[in-house]
Amino acid sequence: MPPDDDVQQGQDRLDASSTSHLASLDPRGSVDRTGLDAAGEARPPSRVAEAPSTWAWVPLPVRRVTSATAGWIQGPRPPQRQTIRPLFPRAQTAPLRLLRKHLPKRRHRLVLLLAFYFCWLLAFVTVVHHSAFAGHIEGYGRPTPIACGASYWARGNGCGLDGNACRPFENSSFAFRCPGSCLKQQVLNTRAVGAQEIIYRPLVVGGPADERPGVAHGAVYRGDSFLCSAAIHAGVVRDQDGGCAVARLVGERDRYPSTLRNGIRSVAFDSTFPLSFVFVRGSASACRDLRWPLLAVSLLFTVLLALFTTSPAVFFFSVFVGLYFHVGLGSDPPSASADYYTILSLLLGRFLPAAFVAFVLHRYCVRRTLAGLEAQVEKAVLWLGGCWVGALTNYTFDFIPIQRLTPHDLAQQPGARAALAIIILLILAIALGQIYYLRREGRLPRMLALYATFGATLGLFAAIPRLSLRIHHYILALLLLPGTSLQTRPSLLYQGILLGFFINGIARWGFDSILQTPRALLGDGKYESPLPQIAAPEMAPGNITFRWPAPSLAWSGFNDSSFDGVSVLVNDVERHVAYDGYAAPQYTFRRRPEAPQRPYYFRFAYLRGTDAADYTKAGIWEADGSWTNMEQGPSR
Repeated sequence: MPPDDDVQQGQDRLDASSTSHLASLDPRGSVDRTGLDAAGEARPPSRVAEAPSTWAWVPLPVRRVTSATAGWIQGPRPPQRQTIRPLFPRAQTAPLRLLRKHLPKRRHRLVLLLAFYFCWLLAFVTVVHHSAFAGHIEGYGRPTPIACGASYWARGNGCGLDGNACRPFENSSFAFRCPGSCLKQQVLNTRAVGAQEIIYRPLVVGGPADERPGVAHGAVYRGDSFLCSAAIHAGVVRDQDGGCAVARLVGERDRYPSTLRNGIRSVAFDSTFPLSFVFVRGSASACRDLRWPLLAVSLLFTVLLALFTTSPAVFFFSVFVGLYFHVGLGSDPPSASADYYTILSLLLGRFLPAAFVAFVLHRYCVRRTLAGLEAQVEKAVLWLGGCWVGALTNYTFDFIPIQRLTPHDLAQQPGARAALAIIILLILAIALGQIYYLRREGRLPRMLALYATFGATLGLFAAIPRLSLRIHHYILALLLLPGTSLQTRPSLLYQGILLGFFINGIARWGFDSILQTPRALLGDGKYESPLPQIAAPEMAPGNITFRWPAPSLAWSGFNDSSFDGVSVLVNDVERHVAYDGYAAPQYTFRRRPEAPQRPYYFRFAYLRGTDAADYTKAGIWEADGSWTNMEQGPSR
């Protein structure tokens, strides 16, 4: 055999042996013997196949999509840390250069910071003290601060039989002080005024008979009107600044007109009510709610902090403390009817746990966003500006037609569901942008795990029986803040707004529970309780008689006990109480011969003790003696 043939045979045996060996390692049994790709280029050696995967039962396309998705979530390698490069850097860093030039040593800057804090505290306390304690009405002394929704009369049977718990009805005067922005005080659940039911408007019944501008001294208001809203309607108090005045009780009146004055349309009532009031002429005082001058002070000092500090800790905690007490003592205090010492005590009680939460937020969210940031103007506009927007949410987001995130409120408030849908879509759009930047930083897997934990926890809370999940806006802020821990311009804005939400929620409402009973969420709304079945009334000249079956029904949702009586309201005043076994299940009402001929409005409710369930809608005994039946459904 020629030598070339021997060489060729040896080479063939070597190739066969190599192929056999590779085939034994490849479970697919196929080997590319050439080692070249279609273009003739050498390919890297194939990996040795591992044992079959435990996920082999999953279809291959699904595995490929899952693997690609997991790889995308991991983000680029190496991660790309997001930082803000200042626009017009020389202009934005000018405050820092000025500070370093004139105060090069750290101890000098520390002394300046302490002097800055002292000036801020002095200006703040001066304005608050003047707002809280200034004002004097000749002959009446210092006015009593009241809330925007304060009134002489309680709803339903809250004033007791014949209104005796709300006496006196006349010959009494009261000097009061209203905070600013009382036009926002509205009835959030339906409120009956005779046969009318009002909601989402100030409760003002009566007033002057004409709509001419000016102060309407002597105009008569029904006793259950919001006192501050009535004062705005009459022109004795301004909505923007609040103010002081004196109300005098004038007893029973029998007609209350409806007029539009100073942005409030009052409610008409064409019958009698035992308690009415007027505003005393010349009693308006120069006292003002100084929340807007206080805002100017706080805004000035926080802007200076934003421009001249680079330390995230100094900037964040200074702003947090300043805004917390600004909200609590100025823009949205927890109780407008309490004196400032009581309010300060309440705020200090909430401050320690709030400061601990703020420390956690700084450590895990805010520090990453503000560390190394020298875009001073952008920090002031985006982060600080957003924080003020969130802290003043009672003004900045007041246009959104959502009072509370409860199914009951969303169902009854016009536009609430559409507004909620828009908010959810906006949050989703913002979340997609934040996901993009978190992925580039390589932090998306951990963030997804964190929010999966949040979701699972909320799901467990929602599954607890007989309690309702309520996401207060401070809780919403805590849930969303981790997703803003990036140094991007959008994150500066989002983080500032959410921190403002947190500050406003804690200073105004405290750490309200995430789980609440349905009764607590309902507030003064309708219970959807059983209603007394009233037989057709028996009418005679000058009187009318009603009868009903004994209250033997039981409703587990109302104090877990059966009813034991019936309450009768006449013109929204409790005039009769009949307890089972102590009084006959009937009531006769007589017109007073000397009283003007007016209609009378009757409503009935079951009682448990002195607590009334839902009342019926009003039946009307007309002035001409005819009877108009009650409509179906409850009222409050």
